[in-house]
Amino acid sequence: MTMAGIPDHDFAPGHLDRCQVCGSKDLKLVVDLGHQPLCDSLLTTERLNHPEPTFPLRFLVCRSCTAGQIDHVVDGSTVYHPAYPYRSGITRELASHLENLSRDLGKLASLKAGDLVVDIGSNDGTLLKGFKAMGMRVLGVEPTNISEIARADGVDTEKAFFGEDLAKRIAAERGRARLVTATNMFAHMAGLGSTIRGVRAMLADDGLFVLENHYLLDIMKTLQYDSIYHEHLRSYSIRSLIVLFGFYGMSVVDAHRVSSYGGSIRVVVSPKKDLPISAQGSALLAEEADAGLAGDDVWERFAARVAKARVDLLDLAFDCLKKGIPFVGNSCPGRCATLINSTGIDRSMMPYIAEQPTSLKLGLHLPGKHIPVVNNEILARTQPEYVLLLAWHYAAPIAKYLRERGVRSKLVVPLPEVHVLDV
Repeated sequence: MTMAGIPDHDFAPGHLDRCQVCGSKDLKLVVDLGHQPLCDSLLTTERLNHPEPTFPLRFLVCRSCTAGQIDHVVDGSTVYHPAYPYRSGITRELASHLENLSRDLGKLASLKAGDLVVDIGSNDGTLLKGFKAMGMRVLGVEPTNISEIARADGVDTEKAFFGEDLAKRIAAERGRARLVTATNMFAHMAGLGSTIRGVRAMLADDGLFVLENHYLLDIMKTLQYDSIYHEHLRSYSIRSLIVLFGFYGMSVVDAHRVSSYGGSIRVVVSPKKDLPISAQGSALLAEEADAGLAGDDVWERFAARVAKARVDLLDLAFDCLKKGIPFVGNSCPGRCATLINSTGIDRSMMPYIAEQPTSLKLGLHLPGKHIPVVNNEILARTQPEYVLLLAWHYAAPIAKYLRERGVRSKLVVPLPEVHVLDV
C-alpha cells in the first residue's frame, strides 16, 4: 500500500502476487495456460530461425473485489512494439461501433464545437474522427507506429505512452478535456495508477472519463478464455471498477453492456467523489453478485468448460488431419494466439490463417505455432472443407462476408462450444 492507503497501481515487469485493483492476496487461480508468446508479436519468415520469448499466462480472480487478472506483467515497450499490427479501422463492425460511440458520447457529455476530446490508446484515430467531424478539438495518444496512420488521416496524435506527466503537459498546452476516452485499452497498461492520475489531471471538473473493455461477467458466461493474453492484464467487473476509482476520489456513475469484442462494458466515470451509480449500473452489480463472481464454484466450472472446449477443438483438427480433410483458420485477432497455442493446433493441422487484404499481419506468422497468415482470397479459390472462425465474436458478419464471396466451406465456431454454423 502507498502512504495514502492506495495500493500501488504502477506495476513493474514480472510476477504479481496481489490483486492489481485492491491489493488483496486472496486470489483464485482459474486457468493456467502455460508459457505463451505475445499475441501480437507476429514473426517474419527470417525471425522463425531465432528463439521466441514466452511468458507465463495464468488467469486469476480476486475474491475480494472480483477483478480478473493475469499474474505476470510484460514491459509495455515489448508488448506494444513499434511494428504492433493491430488496426481498429479495418474491421467494419468495430469501425461502425466507434462511429456510433462518438455520437453517443457527444450527447452524453453535452460536447460543443471546440471542446477537447482525448483518446488514450487511440490506434489509427477511428474514434476521434467522429468527434472531429462534429467540430471538437481532438488528440490521440498512441505509442506505436499506428499513430502515423492517424496523423496521415488528419487526426492529431501524440506518439507516446500515456501517463501522469504527459497528461499534465497536455492540460497545460491545450486546456483540460471535457471528455477522455479509453476503448479496449484500460485493461492493458501496467502503469494503471499513472494513467488514472493523468486522466484526473487532464479532465475538466465537469468532464467525463468513458472506458470500454471486456466484461468479466461475459467472459465467464461465454467462455472467452481466448481473451486471456498478456495485453489484457485485467478483466474488470463493475464492482472492481468502483473500488479502483474510489481510491482516487472518482465515481463510477453509469455502466452498461455493449456488444463489441464478444461482450464489453461501457463505464462512465466522474472526477467527483461519492456519486451514486445509475440504475442500470446497479442492475449489473446485482447480476454480478447473483453469478457468484467472488466465489470459487463458478470459476471451477469455467475451468472445466475451458478444458472441454480445448479438447473438442483439438479433436476436430486432429480428426481432419487423420482423414486428410483441409482445416484452416480465418481472421487473426490477438485472441486467436491464445486459442491456437493453448489448444495445441499446429501447422500440420492448420496450414494457414486467412486474413483480409488490408491486414498488417499478412505475410507474417502466428506467434508460437508459426502458422502463416495469408490473403483470404485463397478461401474462395481452394474451398477448404472446414474454416475455423478465429474472430468468432464476429461470426455472423464474417460468415455473411465469406458466403457473399462464394466460400462454401463449413464454418466452425470454437466458443462457447465447438459447432458448425448453419449458414
